Amino acid sequence: MFSPASPRSAVATTDLSDTHRSSGSAWLAVWGLALWIATVGNLPLWQKLLGLEQSLAQRGVLLAAMGLMVFGGTAAMLSLLHWPRIYRLLASVLVLVTAFNSYFMWQFQAVIDSTMMANVMHTDAHEVRDLLSWRLVVSVLLVAGPALWWIWRKPMAQHSIWAHLGRNGVGILVGLAVVVASVLAGYQGLSSLMRNQKGVRYMINPLNSAYASGILIAQQIPREARVLKKTGEDAQLGASYAAQTRGPLLMLVAGETARAQNWQLNGYPRPTTPRLAQWETQGSLVNFSAATSCGTNTQVSLPCMFSPLTREEGGDQPAHEENLLDVLQRAGLAVLWVDNQSGCKGVCDRIPNVDTHALALPGLCGGGECADTVMIDGLDARIEALDPARRARGVVLVMHQMGSHGPAYFKRRPPDMRPFQPECASATLSDCPPEQLVNAYDNTIAQTDAFLDSALQWLKARAEQGTNDTGLIYMSDHGESLGEKGLYLHGVPYAFAPEQQTHVPMVGWLSPGLQTRSGVATGCLKQRSAEPVSHDNLFHTVLGLMDVKTQVYQPGLDAFRPCAK
Repeated sequence: MFSPASPRSAVATTDLSDTHRSSGSAWLAVWGLALWIATVGNLPLWQKLLGLEQSLAQRGVLLAAMGLMVFGGTAAMLSLLHWPRIYRLLASVLVLVTAFNSYFMWQFQAVIDSTMMANVMHTDAHEVRDLLSWRLVVSVLLVAGPALWWIWRKPMAQHSIWAHLGRNGVGILVGLAVVVASVLAGYQGLSSLMRNQKGVRYMINPLNSAYASGILIAQQIPREARVLKKTGEDAQLGASYAAQTRGPLLMLVAGETARAQNWQLNGYPRPTTPRLAQWETQGSLVNFSAATSCGTNTQVSLPCMFSPLTREEGGDQPAHEENLLDVLQRAGLAVLWVDNQSGCKGVCDRIPNVDTHALALPGLCGGGECADTVMIDGLDARIEALDPARRARGVVLVMHQMGSHGPAYFKRRPPDMRPFQPECASATLSDCPPEQLVNAYDNTIAQTDAFLDSALQWLKARAEQGTNDTGLIYMSDHGESLGEKGLYLHGVPYAFAPEQQTHVPMVGWLSPGLQTRSGVATGCLKQRSAEPVSHDNLFHTVLGLMDVKTQVYQPGLDAFRPCAK
């Protein structure tokens, strides 16, 4: 006969049974969520793969291999996070990130890499407001809602740290084993996909965000810890300053999201830049038709424009040395940054700067932003407020535009100054007919034309009054996609970015006085205006034009030097 089980034995059996049920529930929680994210959370990825030109069998093998790889990788990541008190919060963040990523990849064909993640981190309230829509809210709820219910439906069971460690470790190993097995099984198709469709790797949700965030953190931590390397410590003003009766004043306009394709001066058939066309006809304005950007977003391009490094030398990476404005200031010139955008991305941190959003000028500002012409209003007074000794030597102004910032192009132009109609009045660009989207964008280029005309009139007046020898260089930070190949906005990784995002407009204007003192002839520049230039040239071109002597100046990168006497 068997004796009845002891109370201790019964308790032990019950505890073991509870542990097994809890462990099974934990596996179900992790792998069930991984399945939802890998399928519903990655619909843009599956839509992309289904659109590839392949045989049915090849497409099936590729989808199966990629699906298992995403499923296993997501399960491994969730297993790594599956700890009491933190799992549900972190899993919820991942689900929400997945939902937002899915929306922007679907609507704008965006890809999530470290530069896009940097853009997200530096997005201000005005940019967020432009992106909000009911479609965004509904999409996020449909993707994230069921997953959030799954995460929070019941509390996690509490066990010893060793039990959690063992279960999580097994989950990570199983997830990675699924990844390895799927890669080996579908290696030929996956390797071909990653080689020929490089953008796909940035569409895997939310592993794309986790990877991009890791890269960004790795870049930013040393940046925060290091002091910027000094640049141009030997900078000094050249001989042209010795006996001058009036100092030079150069305005650098950092354009925003203007693409060369819609620039009338580049042969675009619509009158998007009629005022600049008049300046060109008069013979004083030079249009550079073959200009390219350093990046496809402001976070990369703006610092790169002012960097002493070319893109190939690392100018598109987080800055580790000072920039053009530091060198100009070190040489003894007065430098001022006027910002009508979301900040200077660190470029103006060590010079005087003005943020126009704080001005709130009636007629020029409203709805949380200002028209670019606000940067001209009161500019004489801002210059007078600069250090008198520096101002007497010469002045360099940087105007950072709102320009053609999307997706709410219709907000970038006053209601009574929209020559191209009807225009898209939605921030969900795929909702608009292509011709209305182009109208809205072209209206922003016309606004830039009006702003540059105002700036040129102001510079010309100062030159004619004998106040300064004046000049202007305008160059956009990057371009924009308007639905070509299904792409909208910008930020595609540079290696496979379309021309619409890297071919940018550039113009230059020099008063007769600045031409004389610099030796640069406008007529010569016009003859060379079709030659390639890029953001790489700006640093050295400005140093040459302003006659600043330093060893960091490279004559070969000075776009104006071939026309200097």
